[in-house]
Amino acid sequence: MFRYFPTNYVWDLSINLAIEMGARIGEIQEMCAPLKEAAKQPDAAGTQAFRDTWQKMADKLSGLAEEDEARGRMLSAGEKYARAATYLMTCERLQAHGASGRLELYKRSLALFHKGIELSKERCQRVEIPYEGKHLSALFVPAEGAQGPQPVLVQVNGLDSTKELKYRVGLPAWLAKRGVASLVVDQPGTGEALRLQELTARYDSEHWASPVVDYLESRSDVDAKRIGMEGVSLGGYYCPRAVAFEPRFACGVVWGANHDWRDVQKRRMEKEGDFPVPHYWKHVCWVWGAKDTEEFMQISENVHLDGVVEKIKVPFLVTHGEKDSQIPLKWAHRTYEQLVNSPSRELKVFTEREGGVQHSSFDNSINAGQYIADWVAEQLGGRVA
Repeated sequence: MFRYFPTNYVWDLSINLAIEMGARIGEIQEMCAPLKEAAKQPDAAGTQAFRDTWQKMADKLSGLAEEDEARGRMLSAGEKYARAATYLMTCERLQAHGASGRLELYKRSLALFHKGIELSKERCQRVEIPYEGKHLSALFVPAEGAQGPQPVLVQVNGLDSTKELKYRVGLPAWLAKRGVASLVVDQPGTGEALRLQELTARYDSEHWASPVVDYLESRSDVDAKRIGMEGVSLGGYYCPRAVAFEPRFACGVVWGANHDWRDVQKRRMEKEGDFPVPHYWKHVCWVWGAKDTEEFMQISENVHLDGVVEKIKVPFLVTHGEKDSQIPLKWAHRTYEQLVNSPSRELKVFTEREGGVQHSSFDNSINAGQYIADWVAEQLGGRVA
């Protein structure tokens, strides 16, 4: 794990994620050099300082991109807009719920992300999936060289990630090369669903996963018999739950197991384990629609997989980082042990040899992510060569 701020895990997690999304180390240095003291400050003061420097870089890149556009250099402009969006996503993720200007920051990151996609000619399409009178937004990335209906992997967020973050880390591109399409979803409690649709998280993830499958079945370019699901971090709970209760999924994979999230919350109450974001308790109350921490803790009692993964009857891959400091490795073993009815189960623990030893491999995602991509391609009839 790259440690720029040795006393601030949350900030270093954010920097590592930004690097995985394509940040440039020179720009990281320019943004972070003024923050040495701010990293030691309480959340409110520290996160404002972080936002100021990262937003300043996004502004600079946007200005440079506009100069590129004026000269007709659209590909160069697209690259800069993409990084500007990444930097805004990174600092927005650290802000407290209700922080002044946070929603505008998020909306601007979306606009820059899509401008980057358009000018760079990336094969990525935003789609909307009907859900409870509103919609779930998603990114559809087609397989390369697809002949006829293609297999697809649905990819869902953790507690604080977004579809744009997951797209930029790279799994959709790695899958596309292997003949597998991607649908990266902002499910309830994340991304657009939470910020723009006011759809909060729910423990019964099959409730929103089934409409996602309905949508994919309506597409003529998708093979409805070859739809899998992947979940990262808290998605390591959502995904197994959805696959267990939605029989149309052909396989499942978790990038970071999360077998008993209720226990994780109890340990965090006791100051055990690292938090993923500042203002943690306000954040989880917002995500889950709880009025206070007490109500949230009651809701979290449902967020576990005991008695659930036994119902999974399709191939399933459980992955975890050997040195995960957020979710103990024991929960990956628990998920694997309870997959007794899966016809093909696998547990892969990423070690120093492969890299990706931290939570959901945020410290080095490429080897872990391509291991997942190979496994998915093998299960859904893609290619690995």
